[in-house]
Amino acid sequence: MASFLSTPFTLPNSKVDQLSSVAQRHLFLHSFLPKKTNYNSNSKASLRVKCNAIGNGLFTQTTQEVRRIVPENKKNLPTVKIVYVVLEAQYQSSVSAAVRELNSKQKDASFEVVGYLVEELRDKTTYETFCKDLEDANIFIGSLIFVEELALKVKAAVEKERDRLDAVLVFPSMPEVMRLNKLGSFSMSQLGQSKSPFFQLFKKKKTSSAGFADSMLKLVRTLPKVLKYLPSDKAQDARLYILSLQFWLGGSPDNLQNFLKMISGSYVPALKGTKMEYSDPVLFLDNGIWHPLAPCMYDDVKEYLNWYGTRRDANEKLKSSTAPVVGLVLQRSHIVTGDDGHYVAVIMELEAKGAKVIPIFAGGLDFSGPVERFFIDPITKKPFVNSVISLTGFALVGGPARQDHPRAIEALMKLDVPYIVALPLVFQTTEEWLNSTLGLHPIQVALQVALPELDGGMEPIVFAGRDPKTGKSHALHKRVEQLCTRAVRWAELKRKTKEDKKLAITVFSFPPDKGNVGTAAYLNVFSSIFSVLKELQGDGYNVEGLPETSEALIEDILHDKEAQFSSPNLNIAYKMNVREYHALTPYAAALEENWGKAPGNLNADGENLLVYGKQYGNIFIGVQPTFGYEGDPMRLLFSKSASPHHGFAAYYSFVEKVFKADVVLHFGTHGSLEFMPGKQVGMSDVCYPDSLIGNIPNVYYYAANNPSEATIAKRRSYANTISYLTPPAENAGLYKGLKQLSELISSYQSLKDTGRGQQIVSSIISTAKQCNLDKDVDLPEEGVELPTKERDLVVGKVYNKIMEIESRLLPCGLHVIGEPPTAMEAVATLVNIAALDRVEEGISSLPSILAESVGRNIEEIYRSSDKGVLKDVELLRQITEASRGAITSFVERTTNSKGQVVDVSNKLTSILGFGINEPWIQYLSDTKFYRGDREKLRVLFEYLGECLRLIVADNEVGSLKQALEGKFVEPGPGGDPIRNPKVLPTGKNIHALDPQSIPTTAAMESAKIVVERLLERQKIDNGGKYPETVALVLWGTDNIKTYGESLAQVLWMIGVNPIADNLGRVNRVEPVSLEELGRPRVDVVVNCSGVFRDLFINQMNLLDRAVKMVAELDEPAELNYVRKHAIEQAETLGIEVREAATRIFSNASGSYSSNINLAVENSSWNDEKQLQDMYLSRKSFAFDSDAPGAGMSEKRQVFEMALSTADATFQNLDSSEISLTDVSHYFDSDPTNLVQNLRKDGKKPSAYIADTTTANAQVRTLSETVRLDARTKLLNPKWYEGMLSSGYEGVREIEKRLTNTVGWSATSGQVDNWVYEEANTTFIQDEEMLKKLMNTNPNSFRKLVQTFLEANGRGYWETEEENIEKLRQLYSEVEDKIEGIDR
Repeated sequence: MASFLSTPFTLPNSKVDQLSSVAQRHLFLHSFLPKKTNYNSNSKASLRVKCNAIGNGLFTQTTQEVRRIVPENKKNLPTVKIVYVVLEAQYQSSVSAAVRELNSKQKDASFEVVGYLVEELRDKTTYETFCKDLEDANIFIGSLIFVEELALKVKAAVEKERDRLDAVLVFPSMPEVMRLNKLGSFSMSQLGQSKSPFFQLFKKKKTSSAGFADSMLKLVRTLPKVLKYLPSDKAQDARLYILSLQFWLGGSPDNLQNFLKMISGSYVPALKGTKMEYSDPVLFLDNGIWHPLAPCMYDDVKEYLNWYGTRRDANEKLKSSTAPVVGLVLQRSHIVTGDDGHYVAVIMELEAKGAKVIPIFAGGLDFSGPVERFFIDPITKKPFVNSVISLTGFALVGGPARQDHPRAIEALMKLDVPYIVALPLVFQTTEEWLNSTLGLHPIQVALQVALPELDGGMEPIVFAGRDPKTGKSHALHKRVEQLCTRAVRWAELKRKTKEDKKLAITVFSFPPDKGNVGTAAYLNVFSSIFSVLKELQGDGYNVEGLPETSEALIEDILHDKEAQFSSPNLNIAYKMNVREYHALTPYAAALEENWGKAPGNLNADGENLLVYGKQYGNIFIGVQPTFGYEGDPMRLLFSKSASPHHGFAAYYSFVEKVFKADVVLHFGTHGSLEFMPGKQVGMSDVCYPDSLIGNIPNVYYYAANNPSEATIAKRRSYANTISYLTPPAENAGLYKGLKQLSELISSYQSLKDTGRGQQIVSSIISTAKQCNLDKDVDLPEEGVELPTKERDLVVGKVYNKIMEIESRLLPCGLHVIGEPPTAMEAVATLVNIAALDRVEEGISSLPSILAESVGRNIEEIYRSSDKGVLKDVELLRQITEASRGAITSFVERTTNSKGQVVDVSNKLTSILGFGINEPWIQYLSDTKFYRGDREKLRVLFEYLGECLRLIVADNEVGSLKQALEGKFVEPGPGGDPIRNPKVLPTGKNIHALDPQSIPTTAAMESAKIVVERLLERQKIDNGGKYPETVALVLWGTDNIKTYGESLAQVLWMIGVNPIADNLGRVNRVEPVSLEELGRPRVDVVVNCSGVFRDLFINQMNLLDRAVKMVAELDEPAELNYVRKHAIEQAETLGIEVREAATRIFSNASGSYSSNINLAVENSSWNDEKQLQDMYLSRKSFAFDSDAPGAGMSEKRQVFEMALSTADATFQNLDSSEISLTDVSHYFDSDPTNLVQNLRKDGKKPSAYIADTTTANAQVRTLSETVRLDARTKLLNPKWYEGMLSSGYEGVREIEKRLTNTVGWSATSGQVDNWVYEEANTTFIQDEEMLKKLMNTNPNSFRKLVQTFLEANGRGYWETEEENIEKLRQLYSEVEDKIEGIDR
């Protein structure tokens, strides 16, 4: 518990938490809802949060002194001093043992040694000691130095002493460090250049570092024999280098003793005359099978299994053919250096659980060969194992160096069993990890969590710690037990019959309301569950009593059949009394601090804890409880989130221990389990997500476009994520007045030179005003005579605006799992895929090919159309239409009469085979674009054909079945299918990307364009002045989809460039000169989402270093606003400039969001000030690159002062599927009104949104974007009819958009009155629509009515009194109706 108690909370003893959520809601809504409920609540909140960084503020508190040995040297022998630097500590005990043994013999020489872990060199004083140690050293040894910033430090220090040192030996590391090698005449200074003879040995086609290490191993075996017979010194020196490598890889104290004797005797001048005897290296197998009780290492799996069958210490159960078999992947260096205690513990624990174990190891960095060799039966090609745990923590191919993920995936697909990658602590000691709120060290997260995920690895459980004194690994017994239990549970899935398997499907209900059961992004949850269960039933699973339709399924779960009177309750599946709850939930007492004694008031009836849901045979469908504090504004103000409540814990105890699920399936994006408090990554057993999920294998359906939160689910709830498609996108189209406008514009174009031109323009102006376009376009007064040129410009601007609305993409309806889109539904997606240039693949975009065919450049057309030049707006419309036409004709040729894509590849071959008959050429020949470049078109359409095949492929149910059968689910990237079609087909185990690979060069280029447009726009709106500070938000998913574009925007605002190392990892930045920048450096206040903080802590470190570096540049204040503000703030606060330049903020570790979204969704807030306090209290935790180990520490004063200088707020929209009102995250992170309150002059900052969803990137104001969103979604018949076709879930989607619009009113005040007015006309004034909504989902309809009343009550919507009266009446009606239904 220690790690948990270092952050104590005291919670308010508020009366509010004793009310039901509905009652709590009345507290805040009583002023604008017709019913009156009198509650008085008095709550005093008190809060203590302490977060203490220890020691030097870094992760690694150990020092070199535990690895220093100074000899007594009584005989005055020559002393040899050795300094070594390694990545991990497993060599420490072996080297120390070797040196002690040599010194005890007191023969020839005495040895002094000191060792450093590469991570320790971050500390300034440690680094100084290291440089000092090198000054009188004889020998330097380095191994596995792959972290660039530290590699450069090692290089700088050793380079200074290299000529003086007697020997420098560097084993596989980054090339910069490898070049330091020197042994007599042998050197690697030319490594990487073709003339280096040593490099020639490794020349292969583009070897990856993994291949490099493997070819090195082969050489190590053969070269010494060859070199022995070459007379030259050069050859002998090379031979000794190779022998050194053999000794080092052999790693045992004996090998290391002989290694030190050999190098000292050969190269230390003081020992020149002495003949130091040494033996040849004792060689261990490079690859093989190792078991601590086996007499030897095996390189044949059959021999190993024979030995296993004759073991005397094993019981018959373990030897029987029915025992589950678990494969282990181990690091050879741990075995040869004798640092294997943690491996032994895992093997013993698995065997104690009745599982056979096959532990394999490899000496190189490529484990794919050994995996195939030892885990797969060469004859039957079936796996010997039922699940695999890698205990190395590294990617399967390439370890810490360059990875080869496709090769790893190929090996794991052949193996086809669940693949778990557990973690030994590398850079931290056990105590440091336990005390850290972040959990694992960021570099370890990048190397050992993010990279294995790209192979399909899951469940990053920390199973071994490290002793600070000896550096040895030791097992963490509770974690080992959990890891082994989970591995055996996954293995069992392969062996259990389908009809016996128990599956707990978990749905979410957020915000808590009966109309919201089954919430998930873009997913029709109940229809999906129904279709999945039908499939499973056909497959042999026991789904007894499944209703006939998905509607009946909803009824079963939503209504408590026994409730005789109005019941807000769902169907109760189980009542758990308090005694049983305590018996099943070992951590129950820890929840009392936040929630009092069980059962509490949430998911409880006063005596029992209630589990809601329904069981069908062996399938349980349950409703996950919510956070529990969403209705209590006092709790929402806390800077750290509360623990789960008793009802939440009881739900998971029921699933694991009462229902005894073999697997839990979390259905859709997303629940709250993975967002519970605890370490960010690498949890301990007191972290709540870890306690809740327990030992149940977790499969999770996740939206393919949300890789960031999917990654949180993987790391914090050990989920095997399976992606599902978002609904097919369509163009928004035009309706009502907008359609009329479009018709007027086309008649203007044909009649503008006749006498009717002026008259039509007047109609265009008045219609545009009726459509409220006057806010987006400067319209002249009606009836004013305009010269032709100006008329064209007015029409051009209106035309451009409605084209923007018409072509906006929207996902229509909701996706049902296992129902891929038809080909024609895929057209809009393909048109958008075709609109992007893909330089690295040599593909030109369709609009650019069409523009070139009429002698124009597409970028020019975009620019000039944005300005409203009529002929270019028209040309752009023709290009858009031709793109759609050409792609439609292409898709029609690949589909059958039912509109399904049939055998795409054959049809494509025939289409792509004939020059003249290509359908797109036929289509374009009738347009002005008939001269389009045929070759470019052919390349593009080949690519689109491949994309079409992926869009309509379907493996969502297939992958679920694989997971349930204990097979391997193929990994794949998450993201936007338009930017990155590799996201398709869905049904993959979603992963993010290597966090150190962003921002990419392409992202940096795109970012520069957006930043320059943003600054231009702000100058226009701000009297020609640059903004001094921009407050902006970084999201996890956006940066994954765009490879770090918004991250790059921050760097470009302050004027720095990211610098990648030769492995393509970005760990450094350099300032751009003011001359090159051509403008002042703009200050930033960066609010990172909690998810970004978890995924990209390395990049937060990079940003913080960049901002502080810029604040310390010696530049004039008027050209460096970062420096200007930091100096002012440092003076005011009495702190150093470097600390005052803190600009990178987020939540406290383990907490997410500002809670404004919860307050708005649950109407649990009094006034805007309260929302702003939530933002400040939860978002004011800073990351400090000078003390990264301290995690997130509260710096509220600096945060407020920095925000008070903001002239603009800024967010990015990067994909057509998620816009401002689709999710609550965007307004939850919007500080517009808050900044106005913090500014001394009380001026409202400009608010901008960059929209990079199309090839024509735009920077709009927030209010323009909200209007665009309302027109294309909420008020657009195409969108709301599409939603209503999904029934129950569709009504909720409409209500959610309106609630999110109120959210924008509350945080920014940028929503126009007409938006609410039109929504009221659309959904409330139209009687037919009203009835449809009320009957389909009365609970969500009630919330919709309540939201209208709330918008009016809070002053966001002014309207006729009769409208309000009607809404009040409706509210009472729907209340009665709901109560009537439940009766």
